[in-house]
Amino acid sequence: MKRLWSRLGVRVASVGLLAAGLTGGVYLGQDRDDAPKQQVASTESLVQANAEAAAAAEQLRLLKVREAEHAADRAHRVAAEEVAAAKAASEVKAAASKAWTKEKKAIADKKAAEEKKKAEEAAGPVTFTGDIPESCSEYSGSREIGCAMMLDAGFKLDQFPCLDKLWKKESGWNYKATNPSSGAYGIPQSLPGKKMASAGSDWKNNPATQIKWGLGYIEGRYNTPCSAWSHSQSVGWY
Repeated sequence: MKRLWSRLGVRVASVGLLAAGLTGGVYLGQDRDDAPKQQVASTESLVQANAEAAAAAEQLRLLKVREAEHAADRAHRVAAEEVAAAKAASEVKAAASKAWTKEKKAIADKKAAEEKKKAEEAAGPVTFTGDIPESCSEYSGSREIGCAMMLDAGFKLDQFPCLDKLWKKESGWNYKATNPSSGAYGIPQSLPGKKMASAGSDWKNNPATQIKWGLGYIEGRYNTPCSAWSHSQSVGWY
């Protein structure tokens, strides 16, 4: 572009000199016999030279305008790229901060759950503070079976009120109880119900088989029925 400007500038200057020379030639040749013809020719040449000079000047002006437009366009693109880069960097920083906050919360929640579990284990089994039945004969049906099997499993009678409340809440002691949302089944609401097959193949319709499995689940996970009932009261499930 700079070379083109230089060539155009030289061209404009040359045309100007030519025009000046032609003008001078007109005056110097006025005393000769063929002055009228030379004057006409010189005038035509001058007009042509002036036209070429004007065209060259206009071309030079247009080139300058185009360069200015290109420069403005480049500046606009650079500014847009800088804005986009800044926005992208901000989004990456925000995403990283959000991920780190989420990770810290997950770590804190896990630590709190572990500490709570340790505290519960250190505190020992939950004891029942309400009325304790004198014997399982105070109950009937599946509840009487459950009370007797609980004693056979090694739990004391003071644990049965907790077991009674827990399974009343879960199934109402109905061996056919089915949760329509989760599919949990039976008196202990095993999920899925077929887990109780480990206690007997008649798990679908035998309350004793379901109770046997449920007592094993409670002992393995919560140690005692009262601990299972306490957990259920805290979070809504056991």
